[in-house]
Amino acid sequence: MKQQLVFSWQKVGLICVDTVSRPQVLLHSFLLFTFLLSPVAASVVDITQQLHRPLNSSVGRQSRDEADSLLRIGKQQYTSGYADKTVASCLRALELYHSIGDLKAQGLTYNLLAKAYIQLGSSKEAEDALRRGLAIARDTKDFQAQIFALNNIGTFLLQQGESATAGKTVEDALAIAHSVKNIEGEGLSLSNLGLVTARLGDYNKAIKLYENALTFRRQTGDAIGEANTLNNLGDAYLASGNYQDTIATYGEAMRIAKTNRDRTNELRAIDGLVTAHTAVGRYERAFDLLEQRLALAKELQNLREELKSFESYAQLYKQQGNYLTARNFYERAITLARTLEDSRQEVQLQDQLTKMLQQK
Repeated sequence: MKQQLVFSWQKVGLICVDTVSRPQVLLHSFLLFTFLLSPVAASVVDITQQLHRPLNSSVGRQSRDEADSLLRIGKQQYTSGYADKTVASCLRALELYHSIGDLKAQGLTYNLLAKAYIQLGSSKEAEDALRRGLAIARDTKDFQAQIFALNNIGTFLLQQGESATAGKTVEDALAIAHSVKNIEGEGLSLSNLGLVTARLGDYNKAIKLYENALTFRRQTGDAIGEANTLNNLGDAYLASGNYQDTIATYGEAMRIAKTNRDRTNELRAIDGLVTAHTAVGRYERAFDLLEQRLALAKELQNLREELKSFESYAQLYKQQGNYLTARNFYERAITLARTLEDSRQEVQLQDQLTKMLQQK
């Protein structure tokens, strides 16, 4: 919420096509989630109340299978763009996992719950869920879970503009990873330190951190992590105006992600390539990539990603002065925003359309 801010679950980014400028590049690079405020079914207080609610006989009989099923459903709902429904599924799963005392499963559920809250723009609830997950990892002395939880919190803080605190949190994660020789954790932490450094505007240092992170990620055969860090590296090249390396890096990320059916990183790499090709005037290639993006979003049946594709189409056509076609795509995006009951996105899209028509 669209660095990529790199959570340990590794969500995709989003990039809209328009005239390339440093503020836009920074937005593309770091705010990978769209913070969309909409009514949320439950708050932080609800989590505590639900977990400590006296168990009745029916709750006591709930099986692990039901909780696992709710968690799977929650993941599907999140992938389909229904974050509010994900929250409801996660809260119910948490209640069941709490009743059977499965701390590890609770930690996993808190991670998904945080992702959903982030997509809904509910920052306080998201941070609460992330910190609960960290507390569980510490209670169980699960060092790997601590590493990932600290990285999650660090990237969240970065999204909130707290760069110094975010950097310290990720450095703590890196220290743990190094002490227990967790190569996977070192790769993730170095990649996220690159994000912090890039946010501060030192793209050369960020590039070096990403390259170091790639060494660790390749050692573990972590294709998803590698694609994610390559996307980060592409963002840094893009921010520094190095379009040749930008296109090569995003292209490698897209190939790896496609091979491994990593749709999140594939979509993000396509977004980066669209932005880079547009910046150098290769509009035909940009349109080809957007066609791939839209097809992939439909294959995933992800309405939110379809919406992003329509918005990117609209902005690209607007940039070329084809206002009639741009309007058509804005209207299609607005329709999907209504379907998703995303009033904030609908207002933003309507505002973009109105401004375009006024310019015309």
